[in-house]
Amino acid sequence: MINLLSNIKISVPDKIFIKDPESSDLGKRITEHSILLIDEIGFDSFTFKKLGTKIGSNESSIYRYFESKHKLLLYLTSWYWAWIEYQLVFATHNVPDNKVQLHTAIEVVTRTIKEDLNFTHINEVVLNRIIINEYSKSYLTKEVDSENKEGYFVVYKRLIKRLSEIINKVNPDYEFPSSLASTIVEGALHQHFLKAHFSSITDCGKDVTPTEFFLNLTQKVLKTTKDESR
Repeated sequence: MINLLSNIKISVPDKIFIKDPESSDLGKRITEHSILLIDEIGFDSFTFKKLGTKIGSNESSIYRYFESKHKLLLYLTSWYWAWIEYQLVFATHNVPDNKVQLHTAIEVVTRTIKEDLNFTHINEVVLNRIIINEYSKSYLTKEVDSENKEGYFVVYKRLIKRLSEIINKVNPDYEFPSSLASTIVEGALHQHFLKAHFSSITDCGKDVTPTEFFLNLTQKVLKTTKDESR
């Protein structure tokens, strides 16, 4: 099983990059060290020049892979959501009970991230911090609609759709499965952020995890809707 997982390639929409960073050692170093540098100084302060200094390469060599740091952020966030998606599919595959499947899916998209040794050049724990702190910068732009049409957010939307479909199996009468699915995924990021920075305005902390909160919320919402439909 370990050998099988090690052969899995996380696919990112190819329009995001000029050259696939997975195709070379330099590309993998760009991915690895961009994650570490963005985590260290923040995306706003991050530049290709600073990254080039970190990896001992010319700034121009990074532009052979990505036309801008915005595209690099889109790549990192797409990779992250594709990685989460593969975990969700793997964890829920062959689970016959719909409620257990939903419980498992929510755990996957809301839990505290642990490093995945199948991808040695990417530190998923650090990347998760970037997603929590910086993900909104990938889509809160004037270009979001055109980039959406180009398919830049297809992986993220596919993940939401998968979760929505599982919600629908648990309660086909629930009218807002997509809204609930996107609330769980986005809300988990927000609760992790609040837990780390604004702990006074969240119940999540040492004793309550975002996973517990969203499991409780989803269970009550779907149960209430089911009861009302009778």
